[in-house]
Amino acid sequence: MVARAKRPPYHELTPAEARASYERSAPILEIASAPMFSVEDIEVPVRDGAAIRARLYFPVEPQWAEPLPALVYYHGGGFTVGSVDTHDALCRMFAHDAHCAVLSVDYRLAPEHRFPTAVNDAFDALAWLHANAAVYGIDAARIAVGGDSAGGTLATVCAVLARDTGIPLALQLLIYPGASAHQQTESHARLSEGYLLSGDTIQWFFAQYVREPDDRNDWRFAPLDGERDAPSFDRLAPAWIAIAGYDPLSDEGEAYAAKLRAAGNVVTLACYPDMIHEFFKMGGFVPEVAHAHADAAAALRAAFGAV
Repeated sequence: MVARAKRPPYHELTPAEARASYERSAPILEIASAPMFSVEDIEVPVRDGAAIRARLYFPVEPQWAEPLPALVYYHGGGFTVGSVDTHDALCRMFAHDAHCAVLSVDYRLAPEHRFPTAVNDAFDALAWLHANAAVYGIDAARIAVGGDSAGGTLATVCAVLARDTGIPLALQLLIYPGASAHQQTESHARLSEGYLLSGDTIQWFFAQYVREPDDRNDWRFAPLDGERDAPSFDRLAPAWIAIAGYDPLSDEGEAYAAKLRAAGNVVTLACYPDMIHEFFKMGGFVPEVAHAHADAAAALRAAFGAV
């Protein structure tokens, strides 16, 4: 379908053109939008004095006597494309099926805002929600982080930073996360062409994001193998990690799961062998995606102590 559409790949576009293309194409294969009690765009202050947009979803009316758990979600898009709009249907699904509030974070994008701006925005949004949870009828003791692709990378980093700053997390929900500084795995070699996310596009995304080549060695860019100022990876929130059999990122997702397990963390690795990158956003066309959605929602409900 992508080939028949004859859209140029992202790495042949300018960042602005790539964003516009993704905004147009993202909803095409999505599931229907689940109804919400409320959806509100809010401004979240971040450390450099700016304010970023975030979208807060409530599947039911907030009850301050019984506050809801919450998922802080970071959209994918190679740190260069994507927004709360491109991931609206997915976040509605999480809110509806996991019966939780969702804060979808519109972190600032590259190349206008290079590494580590997205990391800082992502964590500042999490810290803000934790500090203001009671205002919104959210349970500060039942917050999860999650994201897909580059958003999954941000969620991995936020899980470490949350541990180090005393923010308790119920779960890190990592959907085909990017985790490596170097794309040298067998899955990258085997799947670099023809499976939606190409090797050239990955490198183009990273070229927009990093300030200099050494940024790839920073653990916040590459939680799997980044050595610069790398922390320990023990005592983290439990992780639910989804990988796809035809995704170039699959090997690094599997290796990151192994790294977390080796550090003593609880990890569930869910492999969807027939899927490609971005499949979580193809539920309107690929029926099997419903199973992955159900698995992710069940992981959230279990982590939140819900039925």
